[in-house]
Amino acid sequence: MSLSKYVLQTVGFDARFPNTNQTRNCFQNYTDYFKCITAKGEDFAPCKQFKKAYNSLCPNEWISKWDDQRENGTFPASLEP
Repeated sequence: MSLSKYVLQTVGFDARFPNTNQTRNCFQNYTDYFKCITAKGEDFAPCKQFKKAYNSLCPNEWISKWDDQRENGTFPASLEP
């Protein structure tokens, strides 16, 4: 019987967001990810840290909503690098 090893981690401290409310941190990492992949491509390893961060910090419902908004051209922020 083979057991898979999972490593669970959360995002480390970000000095830009010192308070416990991580809403802004969530949104910033989401937008930073899409700016990064626009500039460098999806295979650029440093971009993956932003994705890991927003997946850890953001509620799934927010991510789904923002994904829909990006697809519809109604996302409320610029994603240009």
